[in-house]
Amino acid sequence: MIQFFAPDIALTGILPEEEARHAIKVLRSKPGDMITVVDGHGARHTCRLLSDNPRRADVEIVETQSVPPVWPTRITLAVAPTKNADRMEWLVEKIVEIGIDEIVPLLCRHSERKVMKTDRLERIAVSAMKQSLKATLPSISPLTPIKDFIAQCNASQRFICYCDAYIQRVPLVKAYTPVAQSVAILIGPEGDFDPSEVKAAFDAQFKPVTLGDNRLRTETAALVATDTIHILNQLTLS
Repeated sequence: MIQFFAPDIALTGILPEEEARHAIKVLRSKPGDMITVVDGHGARHTCRLLSDNPRRADVEIVETQSVPPVWPTRITLAVAPTKNADRMEWLVEKIVEIGIDEIVPLLCRHSERKVMKTDRLERIAVSAMKQSLKATLPSISPLTPIKDFIAQCNASQRFICYCDAYIQRVPLVKAYTPVAQSVAILIGPEGDFDPSEVKAAFDAQFKPVTLGDNRLRTETAALVATDTIHILNQLTLS
């Protein structure tokens, strides 16, 4: 199945230019052909193509199906962007494929990257959503100071993945209680969190956890933590 993305399809009945060009110029779709369009809000529409204008293709919605996320827990990943932008882009692609609700790039004291444009990350997320046959697009926040995120986080379970062995940590596989209503995971920069950031997280009831004995890159740790939540939920529900 090939999915197209049009967030306002129910209101406009129009495929945006990039999607229209792909359907008509690349896939050679013609008026009368049926295509599948997701809106990023949980709806999948079966549409009939009405025009072959590659700049704005008109469609008629024939059927609408609700496609909620298949995972039961709202998952927020707050992660300090890597110095190498490619690694952050790889992470976004993979966690969207696995399943994520919210991605928050963090600005930390030891962050290697102090500026972050999210336009490309959003395009990667759209592509991964379509490829993995999802209909809900995760939100990607602008670069957010870690103390601001901690202050506003209200997830029912909150964890900070921290490398300091002198602080008692529990493996995430033991600390997380499936199936939580919501969970937030903090992943620090290459230089790890500053002690003041760790204290702020502890004061906000974030629990220190470890992802095992291996030393992981930032993007690897973020992927492992996200997938751990999914696996524990699946084991509980199966």
